[in-house]
Order: sequence, then structure tokens, then C-alpha cells
Amino acid sequence: MAKNSSRTVGRHFLHIPGPSPLPDRILRAMDTPIIDHRGPEFARLARKCLDGIKTIFKTTNPVIIYTATGTGAWEAALVNTLSPGDKVLMVETGQFATLWKKMAEKIGLVPEFIATDWRIGADPAAIEARLREDKKKEIKAVCFLHNETSTGCLSPVAEIRKAIDKAGHPALLMVDTISSLASADYRHDEWGVDVSVGGAQKGLMLPPGMSFNAVSDKALAANKTSKLTKSFWAWDEMLAMNKIGFFPYTPATQMLHGLATGIEMLHEEGLDNVFARHDRLAEATRRAIKAWNLDIICRDPKYYSPTITAVLLPEGHDADAFRALALEQFNISYGASFGRFAGKMFRIGHLGDINDAMLLGGLAATEMALALANVPHKKGGVQAAMDYLISQHGSAAKQAAE
Repeated sequence: MAKNSSRTVGRHFLHIPGPSPLPDRILRAMDTPIIDHRGPEFARLARKCLDGIKTIFKTTNPVIIYTATGTGAWEAALVNTLSPGDKVLMVETGQFATLWKKMAEKIGLVPEFIATDWRIGADPAAIEARLREDKKKEIKAVCFLHNETSTGCLSPVAEIRKAIDKAGHPALLMVDTISSLASADYRHDEWGVDVSVGGAQKGLMLPPGMSFNAVSDKALAANKTSKLTKSFWAWDEMLAMNKIGFFPYTPATQMLHGLATGIEMLHEEGLDNVFARHDRLAEATRRAIKAWNLDIICRDPKYYSPTITAVLLPEGHDADAFRALALEQFNISYGASFGRFAGKMFRIGHLGDINDAMLLGGLAATEMALALANVPHKKGGVQAAMDYLISQHGSAAKQAAE
């Protein structure tokens, strides 16, 4: 049957680990006339966003909003707190941890990498051991990803904070929350994080182009002695203007409209419900993969991500070819593969504005694509996911009735 290439019917199944699907409500919120970014209406919008984003990071301290993707917020976290030649301890959880390390090198820092096989998150014990060895306290910061987007491994932030404290080390704690914020439980203040890096295009359900630094008092103190060059990223100018509801440069006004609405939507659902939904969808995805008899990249369940699951294909099967086939035949997109797993895996994103039925549609497309691509697997992955979701909704209904 000839394929009509002029029109693709229905909605695209976007299962990359961000940008996540844009809710119509946020699109409508952004579809407004431009307002004066030096006027009182804008100040009210900015204040709503600056106050609202604190509730997502769970902090009472400032959160700085940048017109940039998460990569910019990475740089802002480093240049505002550190000085040339400073040593930073980082963890090789995957591709994005590697990119953050390369950035640190480029701007004049001296990163040390704790190596992994890319199949686990950051290990608190390994961090504690290395900090105990640092008798001269030369390491100025510990930096890692809460959720490694390239592999689907979640790191235990609270445990790592305790490990740093047990080592008696004064290093700053910096955490990338780009693919976990507003999707997994995160507590900037309670967990003692000094700089939390965030992005808008995943759990916050916005387009790419906005990112965040949530900062502690300790980080603000470090900022006063930091000697790395900064201009656009400088916290002090941002904080001074934010106090009166403005920015030191032209902000992304339409993104702020979307952010205000995204925050409203998250609170309407309830953050705990948002986290439970992501956990439920992630477990359904993993049950499907296990029923297909395929391997999950994250090899230890204690590190399982609630937002992204990476699937390892059997030897001899090209993951990029599989992704291309799935896109052409079923209009579904998966996350690409990187580094040591390039061409060997694909990533299923299950984050943002997504529900059970949307996930099941994506898993059904995946099971069909596996069959068309002649990837060795067992049938029944979608059924396994359905059975789990039914059990979860059944339990919830029973509890509600009691």
C-alpha cells in the first residue's frame, strides 16, 4: 500500500525525554499579545513566576530564571560560585554528566570524574569516600545529575547530602534537575542543595528556552568571592532586578505566561499526585519492557527513573534504524542513544503532560515496531503494562470507597 507522504494523520506520539508534549492550555496561555516588559502588568507576571517556581523547587530562597536552555543554567551554576582552577567532583552517570564535565573544563575548572558504567546513578558511598580523601578540602563543589536523561538513572540527592556531611566536607552541592523537576520529588531546601539547575521543557511542560538556578545562602556567599568571568549569567544583577519584578535584559515574556500556567496546572493536580503519576507510568513502562524480554539500561532498581526508561536492543540490532522505522510507520519518536550505548538503545520518555492512555498508545506502537523490525522479543508487553495500570487504579478506587 502506497504511503501518503503529504499528510500524517493524527497526533504525533512524542516519547522523547523532553521537550515533553505541550498542553493546549499552556499553548493558549502563550498565545497573547506582547506586553511591555518594563510595565506594571509584566511586573505582576514576573512576580507570579518568581514566587511560583520556588514552590516547585521547594525552596524559600531565590530562583533565578534565565532565557536559555538547561545548558546555560549549568554554566550559570558554575561561574557564579567558583574560581579558575577550582576542583569539582562530578559523577559519570551518562552523556549529560559528561557534557557538564566538559563545560567545567572549558571555563577553567578542574573536574574529577567518578567513573561508572552508565547503568547506575551517583553512589553516595563513592562520593563520601573521595571527599574523605580530600584532606586539604581542595574540592569546592560536588556536581551530579538528579536524573541522567541519557540512561534513565535517578540519583539519591538526600543520601548524597548526608554523605557530604558525614565526610565533614565544605564543598558546595550542585544538582541538575532538568529531567526530574516537576516529575520526581525534589526538595532543594530540605535536602541541603546549594544550586539546583532546572529546565522548563520537561516536567514544567513548556517549550525549550527557559532554565533556572535555585540558590542557597551558602551559594550566595560563594558568589561574592567567585572569580570566574560572568556577565549574562551574573546572579547579582538578576537578583537586584527580580526584587522589583523585572529583569536586567529583555525577558522571554511569552515563556513566562506559559510558566505561570504550568505552575498552576501542577498545583491543581497536586505535586504528590504528579510524582505518583510519573512513578506509575514509569513502572508500567518497565513491566512492558521486561515482558518483551528486553534489557533496561538502568541495571539497579534503586536507581530507576520516573521520567525516562532506556531500552537496550539485542546484539546486532541497530537502535537508530529501529527509531527511524517506528517514526515512519507509527509516527512515534523516542530519545536517541549516546556515547558507549550509541546505536544500541532507545529511550522512552514518560514525563510531563501524559496520562495512562497516552502511554499505552506509545507502548503499543513500540511493540508493533519491534515486530516489524524483527527484534527478538516476546509478545505481551502492552498487556503487562495494562494489567499493572488496572491494578493501580483498582487499588486507588478501593481506597477512595473505604
